[in-house]
Amino acid sequence: MLRLITDFDGPIMDVSERYYRVYQMCLEKTRYPDQAVTELTKAEFWQLKRSHTPEQQIAFKSGLNPEQAEKFSQLRKQTVHTQPYFEYDIPVSIAMAALLRTQKAGIDLVVMTMRRVRELDYAFNKYNLGQFFPPDRRYCLSNDYIKTRDVDDKPLLMTRALAEIPPATHTWMVGDTEADIAAAKKHDINMIAVESGIRDRTQLEIHQPNFIVKDLYAAVDVILNS
Repeated sequence: MLRLITDFDGPIMDVSERYYRVYQMCLEKTRYPDQAVTELTKAEFWQLKRSHTPEQQIAFKSGLNPEQAEKFSQLRKQTVHTQPYFEYDIPVSIAMAALLRTQKAGIDLVVMTMRRVRELDYAFNKYNLGQFFPPDRRYCLSNDYIKTRDVDDKPLLMTRALAEIPPATHTWMVGDTEADIAAAKKHDINMIAVESGIRDRTQLEIHQPNFIVKDLYAAVDVILNS
């Protein structure tokens, strides 16, 4: 049996609008009344996020001072994974076609994400994604899970998944961050990083995945041709 374990945000969901809307809100809430700030365009902002620019640097580039930058960073952290901002997420344009193709090829599909149950359920219900991932192939964080760092939490989630799901002949991991790469490497799983998420190619190359491709559809190409 061939298995594909995929991250959710990045390979399947485009989160750029959510992150940008939260950025705009944080900038508005931390600026002084009458203070001149420089609101980055979405393209400028997303390029900074993808190059792993620290939050406070983004705040400085937007015209905030160090004290404001600290507040900006904290507010962003508290808000970015909350409603109503999840409403801005949409599927990556090619993702549905990639999932259909994977399913038709008889590949066992597993989703593994740092979203909490309620956050994953929201997107699954909104975009009918349950058709691709039965309940026993969905791995996410419980609603009360205390997060540490994704790069630590994701390998733990991978350990749990591999202990629970039936063994596969070949397993592949697709993701868009250093946490995905760390989880795959810890368990000697072939890792395909995609450029459709929150890290650019330069950042992904640092962590040395087996492949770097444009998106989930291209990742499925690699798997089917291997």
